[in-house]
Amino acid sequence: MPFRYFVKHLLMPPGILILLLVLAWWWRRSRPRLAAVCFTLGLGGFWLMSLPMVVQWGAGLLEREPPLTRDQWSTLGQHADAIVVLGSGRERGDVAWDSDQPTGVGLERQRYAAHLAKASGLPVLTSGGLHYGTPPSEAQLMADSMRDDFGVTVRWQEGQSRTTWENAQMSAQMLLPEGIKRVVVVTHASHMPRAVWSFRKAGFEVVPAPVGFLGVDNAEPLGGWMPEFKAIWRSGQLLNEAVGQVGYSLFYR
Repeated sequence: MPFRYFVKHLLMPPGILILLLVLAWWWRRSRPRLAAVCFTLGLGGFWLMSLPMVVQWGAGLLEREPPLTRDQWSTLGQHADAIVVLGSGRERGDVAWDSDQPTGVGLERQRYAAHLAKASGLPVLTSGGLHYGTPPSEAQLMADSMRDDFGVTVRWQEGQSRTTWENAQMSAQMLLPEGIKRVVVVTHASHMPRAVWSFRKAGFEVVPAPVGFLGVDNAEPLGGWMPEFKAIWRSGQLLNEAVGQVGYSLFYR
């Protein structure tokens, strides 16, 4: 397992929260006050992450690019030369399909990109590399799914990138030599600011096409103040994105 992966999952929730609870138990007798602080932070962190209202609030801060309107779909060809769909991992060895499959998040992006491609006539590039060097790439999985599930043939596959920065840099290596400098970028709304920033740094003019907005009223019970397991996963994704935006601003100038 790569060291970077281990450190990331240890220092990001829920790893850091579990660590705090373990330390609280470990120090419960030798350092009771410190143990109480760790317990409060660990349990309080889990509680906050489990609230849909917190997810909605956090997403509202990160989702800064507005959605495209339906009227804009058919006119994208006036403002861009291609559509780039960013990968989001894969489900390994799905026994129902007897093969690896795109994640649910990835399928949401693909579905939206397919509608944009059909409405605008723009060609599509899928971007996403290997997981720990094991084929197929995310780009290939997405391309196969877009063809089989959504009836859209992908023109380019960028199958080496591991990060959003590399998505942009390696897509540029394929598209810019062909004179394609304006791209519609499809990814989730909270991820879009970092994606737009990366693709502009790579030399593109970018038309953001965000999907999967969480910073809206989703009609949750009790106004979003009832804990839900799903909210913990979403909170983790938002925290990862917030840290990613800060990191990119520091290391990729």
